[in-house]
Amino acid sequence: MAWTWRFEQANGTEVAPAVEPEEFTTQGDAESWIGEYWRELLEGGAERVKLSDDNGTELYAMSLREALDA
Repeated sequence: MAWTWRFEQANGTEVAPAVEPEEFTTQGDAESWIGEYWRELLEGGAERVKLSDDNGTELYAMSLREALDA
């Protein structure tokens, strides 16, 4: 199974990520990657991210801005 991130502005418009993600074969790898690069992604214009599996099922969405404020 493959896992992918969608990068969005606060209004839900998709944006290109400031850091190009690799291919993720596990959910844990995808989550570790976002944990490493969320600041660069936020600085590059992505305020929200959504994680989906290769069936297109969205698992969850989260705000990178809220991570900064935490």
